Amino acid sequence: MAHPPDTQPYPPIADYGLISDMHSCALVSRAGSIDWCCFPRFDSPSVFGRILDWRKGGHFLLAPRDVRSVTRRYVPETNILETEFQTGDGSATLTDFMPVHPHSKPEQPREVSSRQQIVRSLKCTNGNVDFVMECMPRFDYGSVVPHAQLDGPHAGFAHGGGEAISLYCSSEVQIENDGFSSGGRLEAGQRLWACVTYRSRFSHNVKKPHESELELSLIETTSFWRKWAALCTYEGAYRDDVIRSALTLKALTYAPSGGLVAAATTSLPEDIGGERNWDYRYTWIRDTSFAIYALSILGYREEASAFKDWLEWSTVGRARDLQVMYGVGGERRLTEIRLDELEGYRRSQPVRIGNGAHSQQQLDVYGELLDAAHLYRKFVGPFEMQYWDSCRRVVEFVIDHWHEPDEGIWETRGGPQHFVFSKVLCWVALDRAIKAARALGLSADLDRWRAVRAEIKQDVLQKGFDAERGTFVQAYGSNNLDAAALALPLFGFIRADDQRMRSTIESIERDLTSPEGFVYRYRNFDDGLSGDEGAFTICTYWLADNFIALGDIDRARELFERLKGYANDLGLLSEQIDGQSGEMLGNFPQAFSHMALINTAVMLQRAERRRGAVRDLTKVRPSSGEAVS
Repeated sequence: MAHPPDTQPYPPIADYGLISDMHSCALVSRAGSIDWCCFPRFDSPSVFGRILDWRKGGHFLLAPRDVRSVTRRYVPETNILETEFQTGDGSATLTDFMPVHPHSKPEQPREVSSRQQIVRSLKCTNGNVDFVMECMPRFDYGSVVPHAQLDGPHAGFAHGGGEAISLYCSSEVQIENDGFSSGGRLEAGQRLWACVTYRSRFSHNVKKPHESELELSLIETTSFWRKWAALCTYEGAYRDDVIRSALTLKALTYAPSGGLVAAATTSLPEDIGGERNWDYRYTWIRDTSFAIYALSILGYREEASAFKDWLEWSTVGRARDLQVMYGVGGERRLTEIRLDELEGYRRSQPVRIGNGAHSQQQLDVYGELLDAAHLYRKFVGPFEMQYWDSCRRVVEFVIDHWHEPDEGIWETRGGPQHFVFSKVLCWVALDRAIKAARALGLSADLDRWRAVRAEIKQDVLQKGFDAERGTFVQAYGSNNLDAAALALPLFGFIRADDQRMRSTIESIERDLTSPEGFVYRYRNFDDGLSGDEGAFTICTYWLADNFIALGDIDRARELFERLKGYANDLGLLSEQIDGQSGEMLGNFPQAFSHMALINTAVMLQRAERRRGAVRDLTKVRPSSGEAVS
């Protein structure tokens, strides 16, 4: 991988924690700096964005000076972040959160955004600490340096380019560098509050918050997250990890629509210094269907229903017009733009907003759309006839187009191919539609659908399996391995213990893994881009899932534990892991990775229970004295 020199002072991706109000989010570094935040939505232009350009992007810092050590945690079963600083003369705890407004309606975006806040509290817990506060907003990805003005000794207002923020700080504020700063000393027991409120229009007549209101907001936000976390039905050995992953998925959910962003960021590189930098702040059908399953198996029915509503709303229309991804509000035009004026994280260029893959033909999304409908039916209940009519149109499209090439699950930019995973997901589309029609007594041409389902399967087994190598391949006519094949048993296309699948698993483990056993998506394949990438987190969980399906529970648990060890100190996972250094790569935190953790943890729990039941049976002796097998 390319690692350019002089890339400081960018912190490692693992240094960041996530806070969210389920409209937008912010990334908080170990140093107490908010280096990424977009208002009013996840996919809006950044207000604080120095994670993509240290000089231009803007930040919001609150921390002691002379810090000697840092520890962090989330307040248990919440998305409220606490950072403990030790200094030469004392200690202090920084509390960061965004007040939640989960039931705001999508038709009221202005009213919603006017209430959006980042609330920060620094409390001296021992001795005394000297602190610094810097609030340097830079609107529209750093392109707009605002006009800053004071509004009394403890408040400021900054606006530019049609956007604005107001600042409240319980310490006296001054203007500095087109932003605001403050400093002073806290003695043991003293607390400083700092709050940024987003404004979407030119008005600084914002009611200044009272500290009692901020304290109440902290109590209410804590209560919200804990009540939500308490709904989780998982009680296995990895409950803390599962709850953290579930809370992360909830934090990446856009409350007004039910859409889920793939990650909180754009353009964090898959290859440091390279061009593999993408905008993940959108809602993929693929990710949404996986999220429905991950949250449903934890008992979260409301989220599954909200995701289904988002899917129905966003994907309505002709099946041929179905997109891979949409904006969180269902927007379809996600034109990809390069922001060449930004340096990029550790000089990784280009910085991109929008995502050109939205216009790609990826046939697997039709299978994922119908799999999402199947999961909704399984975990929530029957769906409306209008939605079934839409599903039938999808089935007919798949019947007419499954044999065509596409760009595939990995959204390669090297041209269409007959990707095996895409063909399998076309099989899934037919399979799930058949199951729904039979279970609910819905109108369907079942004989025709079954015939096409069988035809697709036979086609994949003939053209997608290399008998000489003994593996499923990436695409028809190719001899490349692809970790997407690990998902075939997970979708029910083939059993993991089928010899064809077993040998594929062995080949992937041998030829597509890092020294730590983490799985790459593919190797030695021209995907239309330069450079390399890291091991893919979700693919590694898929390998563990296949171990479980093969009955090798101990091996699956060992891989799960090893991968879990590469989460950061807050339990957050990135998209990829550098196979040499072990550092996080790609956008962060990554929904795909946390969905996969949940699924593998639940599979491990079920497998352990089955193994325990078998052990119990072997203790029961029949009258002949022989053990029951």
